[in-house]
Amino acid sequence: MSRYIFYHVEDLDNYIIRFFEKLGVSHADAAIASDVLLAADLRGVESHGLIRLHTYYGSRLQNGTIDPASPISIVKETPATLLLDGGKGLGQVVAHTAMTRAIEKAEQTGVAIVSVRNSNHYGIAGYYAMMALPHDMIGISFTNAQPLVAPTHGRTPLLGTNPIAVAVPSATQRPFVLDMATSIVPIGKITVYDKAKKEIPAGWGIDKSGEVTQSPAEVLNGGALLPLGGTELLRGYKGYGLAMMVDIFSGVLSGAAFGGDVGRPRENKGANVGHFFAAIKIDAFRPLDEFKQDMDALLLQMKNAPKAGGEERIYIHGEKEFELAEYHRQQGVPLMDEVVKSLKEAGEKIGVEFNLHPMSEKEGSEL
Repeated sequence: MSRYIFYHVEDLDNYIIRFFEKLGVSHADAAIASDVLLAADLRGVESHGLIRLHTYYGSRLQNGTIDPASPISIVKETPATLLLDGGKGLGQVVAHTAMTRAIEKAEQTGVAIVSVRNSNHYGIAGYYAMMALPHDMIGISFTNAQPLVAPTHGRTPLLGTNPIAVAVPSATQRPFVLDMATSIVPIGKITVYDKAKKEIPAGWGIDKSGEVTQSPAEVLNGGALLPLGGTELLRGYKGYGLAMMVDIFSGVLSGAAFGGDVGRPRENKGANVGHFFAAIKIDAFRPLDEFKQDMDALLLQMKNAPKAGGEERIYIHGEKEFELAEYHRQQGVPLMDEVVKSLKEAGEKIGVEFNLHPMSEKEGSEL
């Protein structure tokens, strides 16, 4: 059983910004990165939240893998497309810039695609897809990542968790927001279980010999995650195919690293992570009001469908996360005790004290 400590979102935001600024990131860029990290914890995706503040972003800013200036540049551009070089910058800053440009272009062309190379891990994919919602657009966001997933029948990690995110507006219902890894779980989830000293469910990962294991340590130390679906018996090759698709759109199309080379610094390319973003202006295809009404009808058709025995509710993708975010904004952002300890240690090392006053504490039996 883990202990969770709840903090005001504004206090955490202030701390994260100060943390990034101490490592040379501008205030504006630090605010973007903070918003993305907090969005993860608010929405219950703790594997991509503050647990990574120092272990991923801080450590790479310190060793030079991430350039705090995020010097983004244009490689190639047409009215509806754009290829950006992220300049080894913070993935959140690079991705936010890219999706902003996709939305701007889609306003003029109806559909726009922005591809990115030479970037870093950008946090939760859904954040950038959701940027399109206030503009009455459909947003799409892919990224490849360091190899953590073994291909079906393999035992060596050659693919990232390579998430897919799609956000679609509706009229009166919450937006449809699909944000999923193409592995069964992200590696951060394994880390959460490891920190909590809990076994993972069978089928999430394999050990270094390729055998399914319930030990998070064996997955983290020489093992690999399984693709969405798990073993071949459970059709894991479908997740394997989706992961390759994301790698093609994010890595091969942009000229970033792909497959087993993602995250391995070469020349002056840093981790050379690749991203893919698209924005689709709905009224370029049909009247916006009609589209939103039909989206409501589709969503309600799912929600009002007959329930399985013992079930009271059918959720739409993103619905749980929206409700969690609203709850956490009121009750506080939950951080595991182990995460708080690591934040305090990291803060002390760089001179940014983590001395926030918690709102509450409680024991939690589930992750």
